[in-house]
Amino acid sequence: MANASPPPNCQLCPRLAAFREANRTKYPEYFNDPVPTFSAPAPDVRLLILGLAPGLHGANRTGRPFTGDYAGDLLYPTLLKHGLARGDYRESPDDGLQLVDCAISNAVRCVPPENKPVPSEINTCRQFLIGQIEAFPHLRAILALGKIAHDSVCKALGAKLSAHPFKHAQRYRIGKLSLVSSYHCSRYNTNTGVLTPQMFDAAVKEAKIAAMPQL
Repeated sequence: MANASPPPNCQLCPRLAAFREANRTKYPEYFNDPVPTFSAPAPDVRLLILGLAPGLHGANRTGRPFTGDYAGDLLYPTLLKHGLARGDYRESPDDGLQLVDCAISNAVRCVPPENKPVPSEINTCRQFLIGQIEAFPHLRAILALGKIAHDSVCKALGAKLSAHPFKHAQRYRIGKLSLVSSYHCSRYNTNTGVLTPQMFDAAVKEAKIAAMPQL
């Protein structure tokens, strides 16, 4: 079984390691390490939500995916609405928020310059995505946020991209898992109207149905 998490101070991607080291000098109070998966207890996880990469002043600062930036302001209230989280989201890893039946991670675990990982970094980090998928024994569905996450999931599962093109709220069956994808819940996408809260809600609802059809 592949490792589900990169080691602290991972050096596999030289550009990301150098950027992380520079941020340790510039922002010494930040987390500045590969951001671990935020998860309900592993045996309970039915749905994995996968983003692109930590934001410089979001997850790279707080050490929890989608925490402390705009994307989390849309993601976490939507999860709370659908019963996939409990508590209050207050943009801090110590806010007491708990996930229910799901986990949240990123295709690339370290913050990239300009929030843009290069293909070699996405490919290198995929081993940890594979390991994370394997670590959830009852996983049934993955919600991929954005095309990069969608494509990385397909490759991790050995699926052809041509047979599984990225489409918002589209559901595919790949082996034992369902893949549902959404436009990323970034400020840019919501400000430009590419993604509305209603569209995002529909994608999360579709992913929950795929993961827990009995609910």
